[in-house]
Amino acid sequence: MKAKLGIIGGTGFYELQGLEIKRKVSLETPFGRPSDKLIISEKDGQEVIFLSRHSRGHVLIPSNINYRANIYAMKIFGVTHLVSVSTVGSFKEEIKPSSVVFVDQFFDRTKIYIQDTFFDDNIAVHIAFGDPVCPILHSALIDIATSAGVDFTPQGIYLNIDGPAFSTRAESMIYRSWGVSVIGMTNIYEAKLSREAEIHFGTIAQVTDFDSWYGESVDVTEVFSNLGKALESTTKVLQGLIEKFPLSDGDCNCDYALENAIVTDRSIISDDVRNKYDLFLKKYF
Repeated sequence: MKAKLGIIGGTGFYELQGLEIKRKVSLETPFGRPSDKLIISEKDGQEVIFLSRHSRGHVLIPSNINYRANIYAMKIFGVTHLVSVSTVGSFKEEIKPSSVVFVDQFFDRTKIYIQDTFFDDNIAVHIAFGDPVCPILHSALIDIATSAGVDFTPQGIYLNIDGPAFSTRAESMIYRSWGVSVIGMTNIYEAKLSREAEIHFGTIAQVTDFDSWYGESVDVTEVFSNLGKALESTTKVLQGLIEKFPLSDGDCNCDYALENAIVTDRSIISDDVRNKYDLFLKKYF
């Protein structure tokens, strides 16, 4: 399969500059409609699929985003590598607002489980998720950021809450005591679903604040005042990734994440279930 890059834009990141837009596509998936139209763009012959997570105008709160439809749509369009851009608060003084973090681990504090998996209909699938980020894509992002001279942290633990409220001060102080790096409201779903879809996944976390542990309560004004510089860094990294893409092969099993994950006896899986999950499982049936 030819490698293809997908990008999911988060808060403040509703389009990617410097690309020629070929078309915008609305579609329906077995899991409903994605957040917005998929923007099919091109640069130097390289096709890039872009999707605004919160929709243009930022109308979707994290718990109302159809993550399954978003990742399914990326898979339909042949995306093999997906970079998710997310806005986060920091729990570490050295991870400062306006910088970016290339997250490599997640801690899930969400309560909404319907978006955790595609496989909730008469089939049991258990992916390995010890290392939730593709090491090849993660390394590429670090190399590009280093060359671009942006302010970044090469790894970190992303704690995912439901939102839409920011943390209380008590919650924030406890989270910090756990040793996590940043906090956000979206990425855990995209990471899990991308693994199930056998898509190489990476995250650029844009730091906008120190969360509530540091002093004043977080508010939207603070978030957007610190977001501009982080967006500049994100744009440089993504432009570098597009120029470098496709990436060299390396040691990861993202392409075969489902090979040993299907627990259900395949002889009893119905045609309806096979048809529903054909996009993911056809190479294993």
